[in-house]
Amino acid sequence: MKVKIFADGANLSDMLAYYGSGGVVSGFTTNPTLMRKAGISDYEAFAKEVLASIPDLPVSFEVFSDELPEMEKQARKIASWGANVYVKIPVTNTRGMFTDPILQTLSSTGVKINVTAVFTIAQVKEVVKNLSSETPSIISIFAGRIANAGVDPMPIMKRAVELAKPLPKCEILWASPREALNVVQAEECGCHIITMTPDILATLKTFGKDLHQYSLETVQMFYRDAQSAGYTL
Repeated sequence: MKVKIFADGANLSDMLAYYGSGGVVSGFTTNPTLMRKAGISDYEAFAKEVLASIPDLPVSFEVFSDELPEMEKQARKIASWGANVYVKIPVTNTRGMFTDPILQTLSSTGVKINVTAVFTIAQVKEVVKNLSSETPSIISIFAGRIANAGVDPMPIMKRAVELAKPLPKCEILWASPREALNVVQAEECGCHIITMTPDILATLKTFGKDLHQYSLETVQMFYRDAQSAGYTL
């Protein structure tokens, strides 16, 4: 498949394992929520440690201010940490204010941006208008959460890919996947990237597995577990 897999998380040992996995993973993403769950207290120190170990694959780090001027300041600082850094900018702040002024300013001055928390085609259209065709960028559309809302993300993802075509250096990313099948769906939509957490990455080893054999192994698992538990009737 053409779609690239980015590992999503904030555990350095996991990231290094994927980095040495022989090309399965082509980049990395993280966010403040994942970093907090991983117990990271020093944002900058963690980011620089990651970049010292992974200097040649894309790595996305997110701003965390809610005010646009401070977002821009943080973005420029984060971007200065490495040539492989993409700065994650949320599509809006917490008050719903679109971040287009800083998207345009940052992208036009060479800052690689990963626009995150995108859910709608209207948002994609607005983002595309504010990205430079000369600067690499990513639009992260939360397909998994869209699906959780009972909406088929496939048409949205396909349309987003079309909207991004005038920007040759812009990539559409399928974010928040829920299962390994999403890799196939992302490929069908023409997405350039899909993020995957460690639990979903682990399921890729079953790709191409014979379903009859898979069925038998599942039955065997149930039997072993019942025996191990000592269940009787």
